[in-house]
Amino acid sequence: MKKLTLALVLVLTLTILVVPAFADAVRPVIGIIQIVEHNALDAAYRGFVNALKDKGYVDGQNMTLDYRNAQGSMDTLSSIADYFVGQNVDLILAIATPSAQAIAAKTETIPVLGTAITDYVEAKLVESNEKPGYNISGTTDMNPVEAQIGMIARLSPQAKTIGLIYTSSEVNSQIQAALAKKEIERLGLKWTEKTVNNSSEVQQAMLALVQESDAIYIPTDNTLASAMPIVYEAALEKKVPVVAGDGNMVLAGGNYTLAINYEQLGYQTGLMAVEVLNGADVSQMPIQAQSKYDYYINMTANEAMGIEIPSDLMPYAQEMTATPAP
Repeated sequence: MKKLTLALVLVLTLTILVVPAFADAVRPVIGIIQIVEHNALDAAYRGFVNALKDKGYVDGQNMTLDYRNAQGSMDTLSSIADYFVGQNVDLILAIATPSAQAIAAKTETIPVLGTAITDYVEAKLVESNEKPGYNISGTTDMNPVEAQIGMIARLSPQAKTIGLIYTSSEVNSQIQAALAKKEIERLGLKWTEKTVNNSSEVQQAMLALVQESDAIYIPTDNTLASAMPIVYEAALEKKVPVVAGDGNMVLAGGNYTLAINYEQLGYQTGLMAVEVLNGADVSQMPIQAQSKYDYYINMTANEAMGIEIPSDLMPYAQEMTATPAP
């Protein structure tokens, strides 16, 4: 009898020791790959994590988040993609188009959700928005480009030539720039543009663009988002207002816009992640978009340029969040 009791005690002890280790072994791992650090993409990441937490998935408890930032390096982005594929993580969150493209080139089996991506079809990530078909789905940050150009016509009615600046290699920027040009022409205005390859070219491009433009439009662009203080300095010198595709870009050095909320977009993606973790087939999940947009008004920049903010937009006015470049 004593031998039987001792055996039972040993079994129970081993169970207590083994079960937590087993629980850790089966804990889902989500790899997060982000092209560069800036407010919009950071906000999308925060929203994603908050959605998971609200649905009971807590990092370090019943899941593991492995966040990695390429800091703008395409080589690093590729290495991160290789690492996640090698680790065979359960799910990957790709923040921004280059991140998703890097992952798509490495795996056709690991489920991938994208966020802060403008057009999945044009980026060759899915077959269609309604039925992705591959191992990728997610949320789009397509903004109301026409309405953003319309804000120039309203707040800066004297503007006749609109300057555009964006990164030539970013698919999302190319798409929005094309839409902006079409709307500018529809309004009977003119446009001119400068493209850059990296952040070191922004200052020179901006200095040239403010000489040729009455107002400037910048689409959601990862390179320009990181260089908004430089944009602000050049625009302020000539008092040329800047409309940006993203509200965080406006508050970091633009003037005004109507745009999506990136934290809400990330949250929406997080809810999709919960579905995938619960067995949903990512290839059958339609690309999701936001239906509500917010006004973003940089009171600091508008006052400095002498632009009067209409009374209906004053509730959205905020102080600039970034320190202008020296």
